[in-house]
Amino acid sequence: MLVLAIGSIFLEHIRHSSTASNYLLVCAIIHRLVPFCPHLTRLFLGETNGFADRGVPESEIAFIHTADTEAKKKELFAKVRSGNVRVLMGSTAKMGAGTNVQDRLVALHDLDAPWRPGDLEQRKGRIARQGNMNETVHVYRYVTEQTFDSYIWQTLENKQRFISQIMTSKSPVRSCEDADETTLSYAEVKALCAGDPRIREKMDLDVQVAKLRLLKSSHQSQKYQLEDRLLQYYPREIAATKAAIMGCEADIKTRDAHPAPADGLAGIELQGRQYDERVAAGEALMQILPTIMDTEPVHVGSFRGFDVEVSLEQFGKHVLTLKGTLEHHVELGADARGNISRIENALTALDKKLGALNTRLADLQRQVENAREELEKPFPQEDELREKSARLVELNAELDMENNSEPQEAEKPSVLAKLKEPIPLYEPKPHQAKSNGIKSRG
Repeated sequence: MLVLAIGSIFLEHIRHSSTASNYLLVCAIIHRLVPFCPHLTRLFLGETNGFADRGVPESEIAFIHTADTEAKKKELFAKVRSGNVRVLMGSTAKMGAGTNVQDRLVALHDLDAPWRPGDLEQRKGRIARQGNMNETVHVYRYVTEQTFDSYIWQTLENKQRFISQIMTSKSPVRSCEDADETTLSYAEVKALCAGDPRIREKMDLDVQVAKLRLLKSSHQSQKYQLEDRLLQYYPREIAATKAAIMGCEADIKTRDAHPAPADGLAGIELQGRQYDERVAAGEALMQILPTIMDTEPVHVGSFRGFDVEVSLEQFGKHVLTLKGTLEHHVELGADARGNISRIENALTALDKKLGALNTRLADLQRQVENAREELEKPFPQEDELREKSARLVELNAELDMENNSEPQEAEKPSVLAKLKEPIPLYEPKPHQAKSNGIKSRG
């Protein structure tokens, strides 16, 4: 794997030979191989498959573990940022948060997989961040077939899925197994080492079955939501819409019973006085507005069979309400004539409002029918879930993964029964009596 990484780095080195670009190699096990850094250096600089025969000088390669003090770290990071050090190798712990060497980084090489998704984010965060002069960067991740790598990446996926469920709240799943407690049986480890294809099949099935179960759970959650809407939301909205339609029809009849002149204003009554001209009516209304200082509507007159009320809303705006069977609100402005036009337009728009209410009613009724049809539909991938779950059970049995039976412990003697046993009387043995000078009588 290291040889493959060296080859990838060298290709990047040739591609970016005109610029002092940098490369990061991150490997968790490096943290445990600090005493062997000289050997790793020889591997990287060796004449066989190393950098020596490729023209990369030793001074351009560094290990983060050689910088064992803060001063040495700052000096090393400065060399990386300036381009004097081209290849920097270390572990996530050593090159995680606080490693600011992104200026010239062009490639990141993950030689292994960590156990935490956050570690992968920390690794990528060293290169994909502000301050990098390269518009495009590359992230390489190395995996060896038929090894433990597949299990580690699957564990990472399970952990990240659980984290995403909590952070996004989009998944209906309410619980998750503790991935840190995941263990492999001896049979699984043996199968992994031997390249048993059943392990790969089992891992694929684990992912597929988990996804199918998630889809099924989401399907059931949607059905519960539809049932709730059928029982509560739709009946309430349909009843309210029908009532609004009836009210709007009644208000249209009221409006039509008090028609307006073709080229004039239908009389408006304000505070007991009748106005037949728009300018005079608008000015009279503007004089009334400063006296309205309450958020509760105040009756000020009537217009075409509707009561006229005015209230003071937020930010000092006045709202006029035409009150019939329904309430029709008009926001008033500073233009006296314009306010009267707005009031007239509110009544003219009743026909359009009625059409919108009828459209909404038809849409709600159509949604009810669609919801009922959706409730009758089963989970579309039920057969696939059943087949893959059954196959997964078979594989688990073959790999002896469910053999969790423990040997039965031997039955412990009862303490209570022991206490109930009679205590034997003490009788000295003959040799003990003789030694104490006691003579037995004939």
